[in-house]
Parts: sequence; C-alpha cells; structure tokens
Amino acid sequence: MAGSGHENGVVPILPADNLTVFEVSKKPKKNKFALGCAMLASLTSMLLGYDIGVMSGAIIFIKKDLKISDVQIEILVGVLNLYCLVGSIVAGNIADWIGRRYTIVLANVIIFVGSLFMGFSVNYAFLMVGRFIAGIGVGFAIMGAVLYNAEISPASSRGFLTSFPEVCINVGILLGYVSNYAFSKLPTRIGWRLMLGAGATPSIFLVFAVLAMPESPRWLVMQGKLGQAKVVLEKTLDTKEEAQLRLNDIKEAAGIPQDSTGDVVVVQKQTNSNGVWRELLLHPTPTVKHILICTVGIHFFQQSSGVDAVVLYSPRIFEKAGITSSNEQLLTTVAVGICKTIFILVATFLLDKSGRRALLLISTGGMVVSLATLGFSLTIINHSEAKLTWAIALCITMVLSFVAFFAIGMGPIAGIYTSEIFPLKLRAQGISLGVAVNRVTSGIISMTFLSLYQAITIGGAFFLFAGIAAVGWLFFNICLPETRGKTLEETERLFGNLVGWREVDKKMKEDNTKGTTHGQEGSEG
Repeated sequence: MAGSGHENGVVPILPADNLTVFEVSKKPKKNKFALGCAMLASLTSMLLGYDIGVMSGAIIFIKKDLKISDVQIEILVGVLNLYCLVGSIVAGNIADWIGRRYTIVLANVIIFVGSLFMGFSVNYAFLMVGRFIAGIGVGFAIMGAVLYNAEISPASSRGFLTSFPEVCINVGILLGYVSNYAFSKLPTRIGWRLMLGAGATPSIFLVFAVLAMPESPRWLVMQGKLGQAKVVLEKTLDTKEEAQLRLNDIKEAAGIPQDSTGDVVVVQKQTNSNGVWRELLLHPTPTVKHILICTVGIHFFQQSSGVDAVVLYSPRIFEKAGITSSNEQLLTTVAVGICKTIFILVATFLLDKSGRRALLLISTGGMVVSLATLGFSLTIINHSEAKLTWAIALCITMVLSFVAFFAIGMGPIAGIYTSEIFPLKLRAQGISLGVAVNRVTSGIISMTFLSLYQAITIGGAFFLFAGIAAVGWLFFNICLPETRGKTLEETERLFGNLVGWREVDKKMKEDNTKGTTHGQEGSEG
C-alpha cells in the first residue's frame, strides 16, 4: 500500500502498469460521486431510446394519418441515424472546444427543439425537419455521454459506469413502447403527435441536471486546469494517492511535463482539429490503425446484425408471424422492451467481472442462434396456409432471445470499448467516428429493411443477419484485446499488432505481478 511505504520511509516507485493492480486488487466499492455523474450524463441517451421505441409504434398511425408509403416510412424511421452521423462528427470537435459537459447540455437543447417540431408536424415535410433537428441532438448526446463517462470513471468500475448510456437507451426504448400503447387509444391525428412530442419534456430538466456535474478531468488537463482536474479526480477515485497517479498519467498523455504542478499551466493547443483527423485517418501509427479497425468493426457488426430491424419494426415482424391485432402487436412489443431493459441491467454488473471479450463472444454467439431460428420460424409461417401456434410462439421467443443476447454484451460493449481504447488527444474524434459508423450502418438497415424482406422474404432477411453476426464473432475473437481493469492510458499498449496482441497482454500481466511483488518488498523494508 502507498500509505505503508511512506510510513516506513520507503516510497515504492510504481510503474504505470501497477496502477491496474492498485485499482483492481483493492476492489473498491462503487464511488458514489462518479456514479451520480455518470447517471446524469447518461440520461440524455434515454431520449434516443425513446425516439427509437416510440417511432416503431407511431409509424402505424402516421401512415394512416398522412397517407404515406412504405418507402417514406423507411426514410422517416432511418434518416434520424444519418442526421445523427452529422451530429456525432460535429460533436467530437465541440466536445474538445467547450467541454464534455456543455456538449451534453447543447444536446438536450437541440433534442427539445426537434421534439417540438415533430409533435406539431402538420405534414410529412415538417416531420422530416423535426427528425433532422432531433438527429443532430442525438448525435451530440451519444458522443458526449460515452466520452464523459469514460473519462470520469475509475478503471475498476469503468465498464459498469460507461454502460449507463446503453442502459438509458434501453429504458427510453421501453418508455417509447409504453407511450405507443398509452396514446394509441386517442384519435389517430392526435395520438402519434403526442407520442413524438412527449420527448421534449425530459430534456428541459436534464439541461439543469447536467450543469450540476463537474467537467471531465481529462478535458480539464487538456486545458491546463490541473488544480480543477485534481479536485475532480479526488472525488471520483478512492484515494488521493490514486488520484495523483492518474493525474500524472493524464498529464503524460496530454504532453504536459511532470514538473508542471501549478493549478493552471500553459498547454500548447491546436487552432483546429485538422491535425487530429490527419493523425487519426491519414497518417495513423500501427497502434491507431489497430484501434480504428476494432472501432469500425465493433460498431459495424453491432448494427448490421439487425438489431434496429427488430426494435423499429417489431410490430411488422409480429404481424408477419401471425399476430394481426395492432393492440396485441404493441403489447408484444412492450414485452421486447422489458426483456431488453432487464438484460442490459444484468450486463452492467457483469462487465467488470467477466470482462468485455467473454461477454461479447457469448452475446454474439447467442444472437447468431436466435436470428437463424427466427429466420427458420418466419419461413415456416410464410409457407404455411394454416396458423401454426408453435411457430408463432417460437418466433416471439426468438425475438426476445435475440434482444436479450444483444443487451447482455453487444449493445453496451460497443460504446464502452470504443471509449477505452483511443489515446487522449484522439479520443473525442475517435469516439465520434465510432458513433458515425454505428449510425450510418443503423440508418442503412432501418431504411432498407422493408424493401429487403420484400425482396428475399422476411425469413431470408434474418438468415442474412445471422450470417453477418457469425462473421462478427470471428472478428471479435481474433482482433479485440481485453481491456477490463486497465487504465485508459495503459490500454493503448495492447494495440499495434492486429493478431499478436495476446503476447503483449501476457507480458503486461507478468509485469504487473512483478511490480506487486516489488511493492510488497518495499513496504516490508
């Protein structure tokens, strides 16, 4: 222990690697201050979930009221993701300029305006304007929440805390489903507008809640505000010694000399972000190349495996399965939301115990089986003239199984993993790039699903998703190192060799073991 060393007159010099041992071996209780900050930052993500969930049911009534086609429905549903792409890319630069906290505040303001536009829409064009504004806000919200939580969290509970945005998205989806069912009893022209407009209310309160949070300590260091950063680190970590070690690591990553100890220091700042994007995309090091491949891969496979097709079009899937009543379709969809929310909550407690890789591989494997079986059951129903109760039950079970497997691993880990692996100076833009890939893929899936299943049958569509998920499982197994328990600064060492990272991981564990032994010997001396 650091304290024992000081008392005996011996100060053990711990390398950066040993910070992991220090943090994980103590197994500290969850830091309540960091927990509160992470929860507040994540609540904005709930508005994205609400939009996804509520739109799945609202399109039933929008189609009737505005007399629009399936193609227009696909565009309406999926275009939010493309607008979100714009928002997430812009937010990467904004987060480095005004800070992580004010980026989340700005996200809530934009979402508030977008929700009002959608709630008061008089026609399809007006509705699309509202989708554009809300999409920009959602892009800000996703990028800002993931980035803030990663930078405020202790290494020992980073998986738990950085999974909160995904938890809130799932809670939002469930609330959207419940809103569908509640407002479906109103006249058609009023019901869907209330469904969409209700998303404006929480954003007002979230603006003031987020302003009560401290700024990210890593952003403060990047601005040269070492004194403020140290105060935040001492509140979010368990000891002052741990906070000082972490501050030293962040200073090194930010290029600040260790002998700079004033509360405010001068930091060389870039006048624009072109240098960061050049280093990220045009002239990446082997380490950054590996990180980019993992980031693009995990976000691509998360969305291309068809989760948005299930979540956004679940009433249509249940209709194809033989459930014809819109009331029953919405109730079954609520069950999907409940199942997804329960399993994301389970995942939050497993991420720091089981690790990212194990959960990700189990999750993806379960998704492959669920999607293939769902494709089989829908194909049987499609080729049968009689109503097959067992096939309908199997279809519902597999939809629930799919969202459960997704929520327990693939769902939260994509955002968590991306937030952990980028170097400090590339982190904001790197996360925004991951969000961009995620939203573009999601937009393509959601904007083409109806046309896809009409072309290759609905069963064939889910067989295709199963095949994509299987390729994703192989990619994750080969390319993605484990990041559990490692600090953000030392995680970089795992990257640089796409298929040889296991040797580096093994060496890091050996070094940690040696460092622990030397530290104990120093204390005893």
